[in-house]
Amino acid sequence: MAPATDAYRIIFGPPRVAGMVNTMSENRELTMDDYLAMVRRRLKVILVPLLLAPLGGFAISYLFSPKYTSQATVLVEGQKVPDNYVTPVITSDFTQRVQTLSQEVASPSRLRPVIHGLAVVPPDQEGDLISNIQQSMSVDPVITSMSAAAASSPAAKKAKPSASNEPVPGFTVSYSDKDPVRAQKVCNALTSMIVDENLRERGDVAQSTTQFLGRQLDEAKRAIDEQDAKLAAFKRQYMGQLPGDIDNNMRMLMSLNSQLDASTQTLSRAQQDKAYTESMLEQQLSTWKNSGSSTNPQTLEQGLAILQAQLLQLQARYTDDHPDVIKTKADIAEIEKKLKAVNAAAAEPGTSGGSDKANASEPPEIRQLRLQIHQYQGVMDQATLDQKRLQTQIGVYQSRTAMSPNVEEQYKLLTRDNDNAQALYKDLLAKKSSSEIASSMENQQEGEQMHILTTAGLPKDPSFPVRPLFAAAGGGVGFALGLVLAMLLEFSDRSIRTEKDAASVMDLPLLISVPWLGEDEEDEAANGNGRRRFWGRGEPKEHDHVEV
Repeated sequence: MAPATDAYRIIFGPPRVAGMVNTMSENRELTMDDYLAMVRRRLKVILVPLLLAPLGGFAISYLFSPKYTSQATVLVEGQKVPDNYVTPVITSDFTQRVQTLSQEVASPSRLRPVIHGLAVVPPDQEGDLISNIQQSMSVDPVITSMSAAAASSPAAKKAKPSASNEPVPGFTVSYSDKDPVRAQKVCNALTSMIVDENLRERGDVAQSTTQFLGRQLDEAKRAIDEQDAKLAAFKRQYMGQLPGDIDNNMRMLMSLNSQLDASTQTLSRAQQDKAYTESMLEQQLSTWKNSGSSTNPQTLEQGLAILQAQLLQLQARYTDDHPDVIKTKADIAEIEKKLKAVNAAAAEPGTSGGSDKANASEPPEIRQLRLQIHQYQGVMDQATLDQKRLQTQIGVYQSRTAMSPNVEEQYKLLTRDNDNAQALYKDLLAKKSSSEIASSMENQQEGEQMHILTTAGLPKDPSFPVRPLFAAAGGGVGFALGLVLAMLLEFSDRSIRTEKDAASVMDLPLLISVPWLGEDEEDEAANGNGRRRFWGRGEPKEHDHVEV
């Protein structure tokens, strides 16, 4: 027995316990049974904080001042007139607009008269209440299942954000305060301010948009007038030289050239006729001079017969008032007068001198030729004038057709600027008309409207602190604290409890193990019940087994 006693002391003696535990933890791998055994041994350490901590958290919740939250719901009604007929003036994101409205409402300048009117706090505490409103007020959109489905659809993602395609049906206004009655009053006041501010802002935006477009339209009208004046001055300066006048200039040039050719032919023909008539006149003069004295009665009678024949021809064609008929009659009367004078002179031999007067008159043929020559000369003079006039006009149209590229470029710039100004004016005019219709729609409250669906109620229970949550948080903290304590106790425990622990410490094969029988185990064995109590398993004594 001595060796056995020595071995027991060596294995379980106090001097080598620390070293054995370190060796066991380093050489042996723990199993699920080992972990379950640890839980059973340290169950008290875990359960005690877990049960006590919720009570502590519940008690701590009474240290905080309660706050009551009142909430109102606002319904957003879409535009009644379809967007295809009237385009809304406000197309910004709905959530952003609501946040902007809440910030405008929460400004001190807007809150101070409202708080003063509610009379919920003394005047010296209004500043603190304003600060509390700015911190505690919240505006959140109401998201329903249908609106969320509409927002997540592909068509809604591709569509541009506007005031009419918002899936949000409304929003809630919340406010927290120590006094539930004050929370209710302030929440209702804030909700009414947001609804009124939205209505006023939409009307202001519509009116300001219409005024802005009106000013832009006036500027566009002035720009059109300036462009029209520049274009008119340019057309006056370069009349007939514009790109649209090229075809007309070419037609006029061809017509003038044709007229010039005709005038040239007329002049040439008149020159030929005049030359021929002049030659005939020379022949007639030569014949008339060679025919003898012009006072010959026979010659006068022949001339009278010729003139009478011409008179008959002229009377057949013209009336007695025609100049040729009158002139021929005058020539006949003159010849008859000369013939009477010649006959009278022949009857009186002593008179001479009538022969000289008779010689001064020419035959009608010669006078007719002289008249034709004079007419041909008039035709030539007129044709010459026509040539000069046509040549001048041809030069003008030739200069017009030879339009410089600089003039063409300036004309294109002016017309392009004028067209742009006209297009801008028409676009602004259409937008102004649409804005006026939208402004009228807003004034008649046919656009997007906000209505208070549910007013803020009187809160009965505080929104903070939530005592069940404090208790649950305490339970979580207690459970974590129990686990930490159990782990610390377990890792600081140096007891050897199983055969595996002994084999791991000795690094020798285990032959036999004898269970330790203490007072409790002996009582159980005496009672015939070989099972240990549940709590006893979690606290085995040191040296549970004797190893040999």
